[in-house]
Order: sequence, then C-alpha cells, then structure tokens
Amino acid sequence: MIIGIDVGGTHTDAVLLDTLRIKKRAKVLTDQKNLIESLTAVTEKIFIGEDPGDIERVVLSTTISTNAIVQGKTDRVGMILAGGPGLPPEMLRIGKDTHFISGYVNHRGIRVAGTDSGEVADIAGIFERENIGHVGIVGKFSTRNPGLETEIGDIMGGRFRHVSFGHLMSGNLNFPRRIATTYLNAATWETYSTFVKNVMDYVGRMRITAPVYILKADGGTSGINQSVGYPVGSILSGPAASIMGILSLTHSREDAIALDIGGTTTDIAIFADGVPLLEPLGMTIGGHKTLIRGLLTRSIGVGGDSRVGYEDGRITIGPERDGPAAAFGGPSPTPTDAMILLGLTDIGDREKALKAIQEVAGYLNRSLDEAAQEVFGLTCRKIISAVREMLGEVNDKPVYTVHEILKGKKITPTIVYIVGGPAGPMAPYIEKMMDVPSCVPEHSEVANAIGAALARTTTEVTLLADTEKGEATIAEEGIQTAIPRGFGHQDAMEMCMKTLRNRALKMGASEDDLDMEIIEDQVFNMVRGMGYATGKNIRIKAQVKPGLIAGFGQEGSDVRQ
Repeated sequence: MIIGIDVGGTHTDAVLLDTLRIKKRAKVLTDQKNLIESLTAVTEKIFIGEDPGDIERVVLSTTISTNAIVQGKTDRVGMILAGGPGLPPEMLRIGKDTHFISGYVNHRGIRVAGTDSGEVADIAGIFERENIGHVGIVGKFSTRNPGLETEIGDIMGGRFRHVSFGHLMSGNLNFPRRIATTYLNAATWETYSTFVKNVMDYVGRMRITAPVYILKADGGTSGINQSVGYPVGSILSGPAASIMGILSLTHSREDAIALDIGGTTTDIAIFADGVPLLEPLGMTIGGHKTLIRGLLTRSIGVGGDSRVGYEDGRITIGPERDGPAAAFGGPSPTPTDAMILLGLTDIGDREKALKAIQEVAGYLNRSLDEAAQEVFGLTCRKIISAVREMLGEVNDKPVYTVHEILKGKKITPTIVYIVGGPAGPMAPYIEKMMDVPSCVPEHSEVANAIGAALARTTTEVTLLADTEKGEATIAEEGIQTAIPRGFGHQDAMEMCMKTLRNRALKMGASEDDLDMEIIEDQVFNMVRGMGYATGKNIRIKAQVKPGLIAGFGQEGSDVRQ
C-alpha cells in the first residue's frame, strides 16, 4: 500500500492506495504554523486499523520551503562569490551579507586565480561575529571545476550550521541563477531539515518502516533524507502534485489546460500532446530566478476561500484569504459562499453564506442572487484570463516538455482538466466561457495526494569532459576525475548514464522506474595554433524521465475506488 499526502494552503489531503484502488482518503484544515500537526491528523485518519508493515511507500508534497521564501521567513545567509572578471559585483549581490573573493575559474574549468585563505578566513570571522549560521559558496563556472568552491568550504571549516555549494545545485550554466539558487537553499535549510526530522520522528512513532519521499518541483520524488541537502528542490511541489494527479487520473494525449482550484490559489498548467510543459531555464520564486528544474505552472491568488472585497465601485476577488468561507465560520464573504447561495454546492451553513453575500449585495445595490452571480462570474473570469495570458506567453516561445523541445509547436487546448474542491461547481461555467470541453476526474478533490503517491523518483546529471585536459566533471555529484587518453563520446555516454543510475538509486528510485534518457549531447573540437585539433569538449546531460511509478500512466491503468 502507498500513502500520498499533499499539504495545501487550505487543506492537507491524504490517500491510502492499495493495488490501484483508493482504500481510504482524508482531508483536514492545514495549520500553516504547525504543518506536522496537519500531517499527523490526516495520517491518523487513514491509518486506523491498518498494519504499518503493509505500507510500501510514503510520499509527501509540502509547502514548507515555498512558504518560507514567499513569506520572508528564511534564515540569514552569508554568501561568498568568486566571479572573476565580467559582471560587476553589484549585479551579483544577493542580500546584505554578500562578500566577493579574488579567486576564479575560467569557462574551461581552469583555475586562473588561486584562493586567498586569509581573505576567506576574514569573511568567516565576520559571519561568526554576526551570528550567521548558514553559508552559500558560489564560483563562476563551478560546474566545470568545483575545486575552488570546495577549497573555500575547507578553509571555512565546520564552524557553521550548513554550507550550500553552488556546483551541487545544477549542472546548467548561469552564474546569477546559481547564486540565487544557492542562497535560497541555504536560507531554507534549517526550516526544511527541522521539518524532515519531525516527519521521520512521527513515521518512527507510527512504526512505518517503508521509504519516505518528498515531491519536487519537476513532478518527481526524492528520498526525504537525501533531500535535506537540497531543500530548495521542493519548492512549488503543490502545483507539481496537481499535474501528476491529473496524469494519474486521466489518459490525456492531447493539448490541454490543467486547473487545480483550491481554497487559496488556483494553479494552472499546460499539456502538449498529453505531456506537461517544463520551465527550461529554472523556476522563479519570491522574485528570484533559479536553476531549479520544475514543471511550468502559474499560481494566482483566486480560490474558493478568497476574500471578496469592494474597491472603487466594484468587487474584488483575492488574492487575500482571511480564513475559511463564511459558511464555515470565516470572517469574509467568499466565492464558496456565492456557490452555496446559487445552489451549486450544498456544503457548509447556508444561512451564514447568505449573510455574507448580503454584504456584497449591499455594496452593489443588487439582489442576493445577482450579487452571488457577480462574485461567481468574476471568479471564473479571473481564472480564464490568467489561463489565456499564460497560453499566449507559452505560444510566443519554444515549447519545452519534460521529455523534449517541440519546435514550432503551438498549443491549442482541446480539453480543460479541473481538480480541487470547487472543481465540480465551476467546471460547466469555465467550459462555457472558454468554449472548450471540461473534465472533472473522479477523486479530483484529492488529486494532489494521488499525484504525490504515484510520482517516480527523478533526477539529472551533466557530464563535461575535456579530453585535452584529461578531466571529466559531473557537478551535481561533486565529481571531478581524470580520464584516460582516447576517452571518447561513447565513454562519456556510459559514464554519464552509470552516474545517473547510481544517483537515482541513492535518492530512492526503484529499478523498475529507471526510465533514463539523454536530453543533451554536444561534442566540440578544440583547436590550437595552425588549426590542429588538440582535443574534444564533450557535454552530455541525462535524466530519469518525470512520470508515474511502474504500472501507472499506461494505457488501461486507472485509479479506482
């Protein structure tokens, strides 16, 4: 059996799956101040009468890192940057505790300037005096030679709570994005590692011995203990969970829009020929452009519990959420209250919903029914407007899926998949306004938990081989090793795929789920003097494809009650 848990902004959902069947499901309100309490409450509901020994897998989707970044509740980070010539320092500075040092590596990974140990020691002393416990170290071109970063780390010693190294964040080049990624990783490490410890303590108390995974932004999982070194990888796992949930509940093969309408936000995603789109450069969060691999999603502050306000003669929907809908004791009118009054759903206390919409009717000087229609219609229109805006942006540039780039592809949705609590009431209206058929899959109210439960472990590695130097680097693993004369393209392919396999297994992947592929393959001759080739520069990137665990997502497979 598999347990899937999704911690949303409003609710925490859990499902217990047994041989493709939903055996149990549960939903509790999310306590953002104590996520462990929410996890405990929802897990205990589905665990009654179950044998811990029957659990094979536990997967969580959590908002812990995302919330810390968005709400500005991160730790103070001391940054050490080794950039060398190029961009001015002020363009690279991130936070007030950024320091620049003189050593640097060039584009081929050759150390051009050495490390000044006294300079590094002085910076470490400043961090200690300022009580900074978390440090990020980033060098330009560190993916091609991580030695400078690790040398700086060695000089710093074990005096700090945690050190995040830039070369471990991603194998892709982009110095400013690497800086931001490393900074956010260090800033969220304490919060995330505490969360993981609490989760594992709870799992131990429940006598669950099955492996525990965390869902990442790319729709794949990582063993929760292995994820501690890379907490920033778990940002935006909520939207990823909804995409994986829709994949598991449908057999989509067409261009499609996916909507997860929650209490606080609506998450939007796009499928090309049934495959989710990917953010090719990296996710953006809290204004920071990162190298974090992730599914292409957009979140807007419109949901069933969004606060309905009144400004400049018109009503507003969100982005704030004051609490639950008035029908459930909340302080403000919400779209959920409007849906109750219109007879689109029969949840909550209708009298409380009526009183809340009366307030809106007074603003508008209209009848209760007209006010409710206006709230509901505006909510649908805001979602559709965001969908059309995102679709326009996607169709103005190359389309990247989790598997490939589709050159010249224009997305023309032929269906809208809708999940989340308000999905049923809103689907017919969204379908009519968009003039595209809609589908609310069975179990849509717990789709995210199902998606988390069924996501396979994913990862990627990037190999850079310089045959003239006789050296190969795989940054994500911190590998820098000598290669023999005659090392060629096939050798590089084999080294890359072997490393990918070992990395995936270390992260908790099953042998059955190692669907590996090469996603980038480039070989350049290096020429010197009179045009003689002196070696080759080989770059190979490989990934375990995002997708569902073995046996799911195939023709004929389904999640049933």
